Amino acid sequence: MKPTLLVLAAGMGSRYGGLKQIDPVGPNGEIILDYSIFDAIRAGFGKVVFVIRHDIEKEFRSLVSSRWEKKLPVEYAFQQLDALPAPFTVPEGRVKPWGTGHAILSAADKICEPFAAINADDFYGKSAYALLAKAMTDNTDPNGHFMVGFPLKKTLSEFGTVARGICRTENGILQEVVERTKISSLGGGRARNDEGDGHPIEFTGDEIASMNFWGFMPSLFEELHVRFKTFLSQHGTELKSEFFIPFVVEELIAEKKATVRVLESEDSWFGVTYREDKPAVQANIRKLIGEGIYPDRIF
Repeated sequence: MKPTLLVLAAGMGSRYGGLKQIDPVGPNGEIILDYSIFDAIRAGFGKVVFVIRHDIEKEFRSLVSSRWEKKLPVEYAFQQLDALPAPFTVPEGRVKPWGTGHAILSAADKICEPFAAINADDFYGKSAYALLAKAMTDNTDPNGHFMVGFPLKKTLSEFGTVARGICRTENGILQEVVERTKISSLGGGRARNDEGDGHPIEFTGDEIASMNFWGFMPSLFEELHVRFKTFLSQHGTELKSEFFIPFVVEELIAEKKATVRVLESEDSWFGVTYREDKPAVQANIRKLIGEGIYPDRIF
């Protein structure tokens, strides 16, 4: 059974200042997501599911579906603020989505096979998809999941802080993911996280960072159902709390209910956290086209 590509595209892009998921970066109007789908297809993925919001549906469908629906099955799921299990309701004043765990859970009725979960606005590279497709296809453990990791120094922005999950592994198995939300570049690959608590942390840049590129078995959905209810019972009245997928992964690891093998990609990650990142992304894509990794036109 071919794995599915699950694309998380419901983010609001507040730091970017616009709908970055469909902002062109390629020479013929390609968006980052086009390259992700292209890479996934040639790695052996058989279907793509997009998690979006209803308010961007028309624009998103007209652009993305028209390019890819003739090449592989395309389905949509919607991350809705009020899509909560009984008896929970949205607290008055909340506008923030419930996080990546809720986004993945939104696609539970669309997927029954192993799947990769990615951010729509992150460029992960050809080898990352090939690594993950092979690992998931060869996997026989229903509770054995995967994560593609990148060296932290390859994931920084020159234009502001970024949030990254810093990973601790043993023999290639993920032990812990610590979310650091204010990481800034110090130059030369080094970085510093400063949450404003008086305890800044410096990094060499060689640490493995999670960029929300996961390979999950479908058993994850039942865990998400249960754990999202627990999250809501504890944080459901808050206006900005989020149900992050790394938190769920950490709980499963701690409870010995799952293992997560870390696949280290040789590719450089790049993305558009800030609008100022866009020229660098465009230059990187032109370079990869020049090296023959991508054709001038991919659709």
